[in-house]
Amino acid sequence: MASPLTVHEHHHFEKATEALKQEHRIIEKVLGAVEKLTKSPGEIPVELWEKAIDFIRNFADKCHHLKEEGLLFPALEEHGIPREGGPIGMMLFEHEEGRGYVKAMVTALSHAQQDPQAARTELFQNARAYLRLLREHIAKEDQVLFEMVDSALTPEEHKKLLREFDEHEEKELGAGIHEKYLAIAKDLEDRLG
Repeated sequence: MASPLTVHEHHHFEKATEALKQEHRIIEKVLGAVEKLTKSPGEIPVELWEKAIDFIRNFADKCHHLKEEGLLFPALEEHGIPREGGPIGMMLFEHEEGRGYVKAMVTALSHAQQDPQAARTELFQNARAYLRLLREHIAKEDQVLFEMVDSALTPEEHKKLLREFDEHEEKELGAGIHEKYLAIAKDLEDRLG
């Protein structure tokens, strides 16, 4: 069943920021599922955590954040918005911070069998820190950074970025990646909603 959030073709958007905002909405669904996982008592449902982390690493980070880092931010720099300090520097710092939390979540999950109590504490702490960080990060991008992008870039530059987003996905992650991760987001939401 096709999800109303199908995003694979970015060319039905007018602006690069519209495509990125729609990806934010998908990421938020998975953040909601992760929040529910941090509140579930009993044994750690390893399979669900692995699914959520796969989504975070490959969709939120490799697909979404790397588009920003490799394509969007350089386009802003061309318009005189510096990489160091200011919003771009802050976004890059937060992307790295998020990767640190996710790495710690993966490590904690790998200890779920040997030491469930310690693993649970470590996993939940890092997941909650990641949730806080990413929700604030998304709000900053939606409300501040993307406004800057929209006022700096021409319609042609937006179209060029949208084409480059599609190319980035194909090259980095292969065809059909949006469909795969939309299905994972939907599955997590259905099972934890």
